[in-house]
Amino acid sequence: MNIAKPRILAVDDEQAVLDLLVYNLNKAHYEVLTATNGRQALEIARQAEPDLILLDLMLPEIDGLDVCRELRHTSKVPIIMITARGEEVDRVVGLELGADDYICKPFSMRELMARIKAVLRRTAPDENGSQVILTGRGDLRLDVERREVTVGSIALDLTRLEFDLLHALLLNAGRVLTRERLLEQVWGYDFAGDVRAVDSAIKRLRLSLRSADPAADGIEAVRGLGYKFRA
Repeated sequence: MNIAKPRILAVDDEQAVLDLLVYNLNKAHYEVLTATNGRQALEIARQAEPDLILLDLMLPEIDGLDVCRELRHTSKVPIIMITARGEEVDRVVGLELGADDYICKPFSMRELMARIKAVLRRTAPDENGSQVILTGRGDLRLDVERREVTVGSIALDLTRLEFDLLHALLLNAGRVLTRERLLEQVWGYDFAGDVRAVDSAIKRLRLSLRSADPAADGIEAVRGLGYKFRA
């Protein structure tokens, strides 16, 4: 039986970078699609439904941040942003828009492959899901098997990363989880000590909970440590 290869859309307007990505992704047994501008990236993403997108931020026609914003309106596809080291503000904005990860140019191909594997592993369907429903505040319910979160009769449209983050917090309700521990449990690898990914994801998650019912937001920041879900 043939197992479908994970499909990755690589988006970069530098042909040398794109060629390097295609070569290494093919060598790692991924199916690779490419785009050289933001408009083309959106079209391919909507038609081909890739399993993951490598998205450069500096793109012609539509920049990477706007591509990420547009995709998040209709898709939960994992996105790893590719940025220049000087684009710190753009990295933070990208994470807040819903990107799952970022890597800075020039990057190590070994590190990029590790990040791709970690994101794909985290977002893969769970074929052995357990019959577990976790509850929180304000009629908050998290169904582990169906990967659904509801507040009363309202279904929340969370990304996979946001779901996993809420899952970790509910499993440890009442206990403080450091940012580093959340990175390890949810992101699944060493995130180079950059905890802003956690803060950005927490911010989006809290907005979703509050939009359904302010009482459902039981997430509390613990200064100097991390976060906990109030039991």
